[in-house]
Amino acid sequence: MTSLPRIASIAAVTSLGMSAFSSCTPQSDGREVPEPDHVITTENTHNRFSSAIPPVLRVASGAVVEMHTKEATDGQLTVESDVSAVATLDFDPIHPLTGPVYVEGAEPGDVLAVTLHDIQVGNWGWTAIVPGFGFLADVFPDPYLKTFDIPEGATETRFNDRISIPLAPFAGVMGVAPATDSMLVTIPPRANGGNMDNRHLTAGTTVYFPVFVEGALFSIGDTHAAQGDGEVSGTAIESPMVITLELDVIKGTRAIQEPQYETDDYYAVTAFATTIDEAARKATLYMIDYLEAEHGLSREDAYVLISLAGDLKISEVVDVPHVLVSMHMPKSIFR
Repeated sequence: MTSLPRIASIAAVTSLGMSAFSSCTPQSDGREVPEPDHVITTENTHNRFSSAIPPVLRVASGAVVEMHTKEATDGQLTVESDVSAVATLDFDPIHPLTGPVYVEGAEPGDVLAVTLHDIQVGNWGWTAIVPGFGFLADVFPDPYLKTFDIPEGATETRFNDRISIPLAPFAGVMGVAPATDSMLVTIPPRANGGNMDNRHLTAGTTVYFPVFVEGALFSIGDTHAAQGDGEVSGTAIESPMVITLELDVIKGTRAIQEPQYETDDYYAVTAFATTIDEAARKATLYMIDYLEAEHGLSREDAYVLISLAGDLKISEVVDVPHVLVSMHMPKSIFR
């Protein structure tokens, strides 16, 4: 059974011209970033997952695409907004996603590898408590808003006079189209990806998605400059970004039911459910499948190894009752 390969990077990135990115902070993890073959601007967005949404771009497998994203409210909040804007937020345009991208040769049963080569953070961001939303929505019913300045070259941003938050940008939502023409909202995570809010999907990570429809139809958005595991209040530092990524179709590999990902340091699986218990159970079983298929372990050995070396993480709990759990397995233990 063919394993999921890591995709290497080459070449260099071009400069950016959008005003929101006049002071961009590169987050490429010190790697060389390939020159993009295509660029998609924020004029090409949607905020549903569906096989019926037509692609804005068709690319060959292996293409490098520079994708510009909006912040999560699609312009309802700006750096000048005050807390009154939070109380009147319209959820219908939430999560503008750039795409979809049709990847030639992708068919149901394949795997789409998305290598995140570089993430450029915009020059501002926001976080909020939105009434009725978040893990403790019953405890915090009132709106709250904090905005952040992210100057050029910044590696952190000020929370207050005594606290600074390191920048570790990633996309909260990314995924392929599900096998339905229904227009699914982006709020929960699903088997196709969606609102995973997994803070480990940073530059240098390759994310693997099961393909459900021809062309895969990949989209990305809801970009976060910083977030803790869980995203308990309902928002991260929401910021516009530019992401340079590579799209590769993998055929003849082992099947995956939900997104998985890897870095140079670990391999990881994800699982969504309506309880943490069920999501953790699924993630454990997915990791057993991986260790059996890729490392030749018996299921008993895999189960015990996970207990000794696996790292179970609560990636997000804000989309009540939907949650996402991930599990990391360090590569350093394998000789």
